Parts: sequence; structure tokens; C-alpha cells
Amino acid sequence: MTKAVMAILALPQPAADRVDALVVPTGQGEEWRLTHAIRRWQANRNIRHLLVANGNPAEETYQEIDLPYLRGLGLRRLDGVRLQAEPAPNTGLQAAWIAAHVEELDIASLALAVSAYHLPRVYLTVLKALSRGGIRIPLVPDPVPVAPDAAAPETRATAYDLLPGEVERILRYAEKGWVATFEELRVYLRWLWGEHGTLLTGTSA
Repeated sequence: MTKAVMAILALPQPAADRVDALVVPTGQGEEWRLTHAIRRWQANRNIRHLLVANGNPAEETYQEIDLPYLRGLGLRRLDGVRLQAEPAPNTGLQAAWIAAHVEELDIASLALAVSAYHLPRVYLTVLKALSRGGIRIPLVPDPVPVAPDAAAPETRATAYDLLPGEVERILRYAEKGWVATFEELRVYLRWLWGEHGTLLTGTSA
């Protein structure tokens, strides 16, 4: 699993400025996921869509995602914004919603804006959801720049504390078919680097 984490986080983060859509899976009261994505969205009008997936209402820090809330975080550009109306108690439901909108909006590529410790599991879950729908598009990481010893508002745990549990879930969920396996990831990344090197690096072959 260390190999999978390395391979995902080794994808060039500046590629997030060259995608068709920016996606934010919310949760853990981590408002910094949204503020980071909103800053990129406001600064780059070449990104056509901003998708914000809802979170888990069972969390004490749960915040209903609506436009007034996002405006309070600095959102001014509304055209192209899609919000998940229904609660999403787990990453699988968020990923299914994301995949449905990729198909509906004919999205050509997307970036995932989420905290680094959570990013590998989100990446593998969204990749699996897209694969189930017969969709293969560039998927790039956009890890939120936040200190690894910053406490998540929901649990007061740091990224150092949370990462082992994330890895454990990836392994467990892979057995149930909820996330892409390492072999599926490896095949996908070979395709991504081979077919979309320009998007990843910003330079032509």
C-alpha cells in the first residue's frame, strides 16, 4: 500500500490548474479543503466545473453545503458550481455522486482537493467509481497545503494520527471491491502517464 500512496502523491500537483473540473470531498470539519479549492477556482477560469461533495451529518462538525456558506468562504464565481444536495455519510457515496456528474457534464479531467492523509483513499475510491461507470479520464491529486500536525476539527487528531487508519481502510475496502486495487491503480497510472503526459507536466512530449 505504501507503493500506491507514493504513486498517487507523485502525480504533479500543478496539473490541478489544467483540469476540466475541481472536486472537493468535504468532511471532518476541514474547512481548509473548501478554502483551498475556492482559491484555485477563483484564480483559474479555465477550470469549467467545481463539484462539492456533501459530508456526513453524523459528524459534530458537519456543515450543510450551500451557496451562502460557500460565499462566506470567498466563492464569487458561481457558474459551473455543483453541490451534492443529499448527505454523503461515506466516501463511496461521494465518489458515486462525483462519477455521475463526470458523466452528466462530460468532464474530461478532474482534480481532487482534499487533505493529504485522506487523498489516497479518496483517489482510489473515485477511480473505482469511474471505472464502474466505464469512465477513464485523468484524475490528479490536489492535496490541501496544511501542516501534518494540524488537528482535524472533528476528531482533534493530526494527519500523523489519521494516516494509519486510512491505510487500514484502503486494504479492507479493496477486499470488498470499494476501492481500486494496487494493480488497477498501476494499470491506470501507466495509461495516465502515457496518454496525458502534457496535462500532468504542462509540457509537450
